[in-house]
Amino acid sequence: MGVTVSQFGKTHLGKDIKLYTIKNNNGMEAAVTNLGACLVRLIVPNDKGEYKDIVLGFDSGEEYLVNVGFFGATVGRCANRIAGARFTIDGTEYKLAVNDNENNLHSDAYRGMHKVLWNAEESDNCVRFTYHSPDMENGFPGNLDIAVTYTLTDENAIEIDYDGVSDRKTLINMTNHSYFNLSGHDSGSIENTKLVINAGSYTPVVAGAIPTGQIESVKGTVMDFTSEKTIGQDIGADFEQLKLVQGYDHNYVVDGYDKSSRLIATAKCDGRIMDVYSDLPGVQFYAGNCITPQGGKGGATYNVREGFCLETQYFPNSVNDPAFEHPVFEKGQRYKTTTVYKFR
Repeated sequence: MGVTVSQFGKTHLGKDIKLYTIKNNNGMEAAVTNLGACLVRLIVPNDKGEYKDIVLGFDSGEEYLVNVGFFGATVGRCANRIAGARFTIDGTEYKLAVNDNENNLHSDAYRGMHKVLWNAEESDNCVRFTYHSPDMENGFPGNLDIAVTYTLTDENAIEIDYDGVSDRKTLINMTNHSYFNLSGHDSGSIENTKLVINAGSYTPVVAGAIPTGQIESVKGTVMDFTSEKTIGQDIGADFEQLKLVQGYDHNYVVDGYDKSSRLIATAKCDGRIMDVYSDLPGVQFYAGNCITPQGGKGGATYNVREGFCLETQYFPNSVNDPAFEHPVFEKGQRYKTTTVYKFR
């Protein structure tokens, strides 16, 4: 058990990018970087005792300065899409980067929280990253002080804790955007991965992947993952929702949401089982439909559907939709949430 620190590159201004490697007593390993508080490596054993790195990523900090796919990223202040790249709080309209057709996606692809250097403090089994986001950075009101802590436990769980407060009423809806491949980051398609999502409903979308505002049952449709099936089983079906986003890229409505931590999804492949726990109302299941061919760690090449994401969140565009719970926090109100990826 412990944390080691190594050089991982330099920013355009010559500042050091560091890599923090956490190991538990079972041989599991997680590596995170102060650039964007990104998860870089996650080495996990399978039922045969074979250890593999199961998250897509890069070998250097300089590559994370590009990172067009948000590999491993801490996304903030707001994950997912905001319609029209604008929202209103108490009668004041705030405009964001127009970076996904006419909408906003993940705050800002070039200047979001995943592209800045965070302060870091390591402990026995965790690294705590902190960042001060100034008022109106990327269009969001309020000075936000945010902490993201990665903890690796001896129960083979990587816990991601978010804790922040703003001096103005503001929007906060952060997530981790790791792409998982339980057979190994360099092993190809994830379509044979077996998946269960504990969500009997989802939020359908229109063109541009903005939710309609409706919540619909998954029962009897290809959107249903309440019983285990492979990701690829229905992904090519003649179903309008899949056609709109080239596969699965939808927000699922967590069953029994009451702000407490609960098991929301389980994925299985190559003798590894990943359980996902969250205290948030939604999870975006993204099957990697739009991964552009690119080089990754250790000479790997990543392509379409070679990693999947389970991004815990408030619903997309929820700040603009009265039907959804709003991730708007008052001045001084604490934003705190935890996501856990546990392996067995």
